Amino acid sequence: MSNRMAAFGGPGKKKLEWRRFRYPESLVSYAGWLIAFTVVVFSIEYLNIPLDRILGMLGRMGDILADRYYPPDIEYIMDMDYFGYVVETIQMAYLGALFGLIITIPIAWFASFNMTPSRRFVYPVARLFGMSCRAVHETIWAILFVSILGFGMLPGVLALTLFSAGFAAKLFAEEIERIDMGPVEAMRSTGANLFQIMLFGVWPQVRVAFTGIAIYTWDVAFRAATVVGFFGAGGMGWYLKRNVLQIETERVAAIILSIIVLVIISEALSAWARRAVMKMK
Repeated sequence: MSNRMAAFGGPGKKKLEWRRFRYPESLVSYAGWLIAFTVVVFSIEYLNIPLDRILGMLGRMGDILADRYYPPDIEYIMDMDYFGYVVETIQMAYLGALFGLIITIPIAWFASFNMTPSRRFVYPVARLFGMSCRAVHETIWAILFVSILGFGMLPGVLALTLFSAGFAAKLFAEEIERIDMGPVEAMRSTGANLFQIMLFGVWPQVRVAFTGIAIYTWDVAFRAATVVGFFGAGGMGWYLKRNVLQIETERVAAIILSIIVLVIISEALSAWARRAVMKMK
């Protein structure tokens, strides 16, 4: 009777206690947290970060914004000259994302382990190219191309092209590596060439993912386009830099507000496009 009661949760049943970590896993977990906390404290002390100033930062920031940046000079950004720079920024982001995505297709193909023509030679070179583009920030690319080509839209487009290519190639290569190799092997057995395999065996499996990556790349490129102009690549960033150097704080506030509004609009359009892509599946 006692055994039956224990089996059905009676008085003889041993009470089970759930724990996320058991020894020695719990010891490893606590040691990891202790090491992370020690590194944070050491970094704060080594970098001499004044925590007391950070606590009062919001109050001082509010005072500065109220005294210098308010009210924003909205009339300044309503000028057609500024609107022309906005259009330049959109065009620069569009071209940079477009050219980057065009480069992405062959680079991602070569950088995918399952589809690369040569895993020994082509694969590491393609991976190295993608990592090199991602390793260098878009502002550094802009500074480099401005120093070579001079001021203007061309350095900005090239900087965004490399930035977009490195960003999208990694995502697209990972999508290619997750495809079902059955159709690809079947096409290879029939003697299909590389282009036919890509067009009929791979593309139908990754077209939705690539469309989503393209939309996300445009979204990121547009945000970056508002920054690279600050370093001489044209667009709204150059307009912002000019007013910052002239200490026109109310105009700077208006330009920053316009950038925020444009980014919000871009985010809304990207979200709408992503939802439309999800319906394609």
